[in-house]
Amino acid sequence: MSDNSILQCRALTKRFNQGEIDVTVLKGVELNINEGERVAIMGASGSGKSTLLHLLGGLEKPSSGEVILDGVSLNDINGSTLAKLRNRSLGFIYQFHHLLGEFTVLENVAMPLLIAGESIKFAQEQSAALLTRVGLGHRIKHKPGELSGGERQRAAVARALINKPKCVLADEPTGNLDSKTAEQIYQLMLELNQELQVSFLIVTHDHDLAARMDNVLHMEDGLIVG
Repeated sequence: MSDNSILQCRALTKRFNQGEIDVTVLKGVELNINEGERVAIMGASGSGKSTLLHLLGGLEKPSSGEVILDGVSLNDINGSTLAKLRNRSLGFIYQFHHLLGEFTVLENVAMPLLIAGESIKFAQEQSAALLTRVGLGHRIKHKPGELSGGERQRAAVARALINKPKCVLADEPTGNLDSKTAEQIYQLMLELNQELQVSFLIVTHDHDLAARMDNVLHMEDGLIVG
C-alpha cells in the first residue's frame, strides 16, 4: 500500500447463493485509489461494478479478500467502529439522490455531521456554507420534493462531502439527469476534487464523465480488465 493510498482492495471476491446455484460476482479484484485521484469504472450491466462499490464502502462483506480504507482493513472491524470509519472517510452519491423527504435540504446535508457527534449549530453552519458553494444557498429550507432533479443531486453531492471524506464513491451519479444538468454535476465534482483533494471513484456508463477522470478502468465478468 503506497503512502498516499486512500482505498485499496486485494483479491476481492463475492459469491451469492441463489438456491442450489452459486453465483460468483467478483473474482479477485485488485484496485488502488490514491489521494485526490479521480477514477471511473465502466462495464456492462452485471459485470460487478455496483457490487464492488458496495464492498469498497463497507456496505457488504466480501466472500474473500480485503478492503483497506484509510490504512484500516475492513476485515478487522465491524459494527460501530466500521460505521464511524465510513462516516469519517467516505462519502456516497447514488443515481437516485436518496435524500430524506421529510427533512429540509439543510437537515439532509447536516445529518452526517450530527451522526459524527458535532453540535447542531456547527452542522447547520457547515451545511449552509457548502450548500451555498454548490449553488443551493437559497434552497436550504426547502424539502427535496420542492427541488429539481439537478438540485437534488447537487444536494446529494454536498451531503457526500460535508464530512470532508478522503474518498467519494459514486454509483451512476449523472444517470438520471439530462445532459445540461449532468454537465453541471461534472463540473461541480471536478471543482470540489481539486479544492478539497477528495478522491472520486465513479461507476458510470457516461463516457463524457469517464473522459474527465484521471483513470478509466473496465470491468468484465467480475474482474477489472484494464
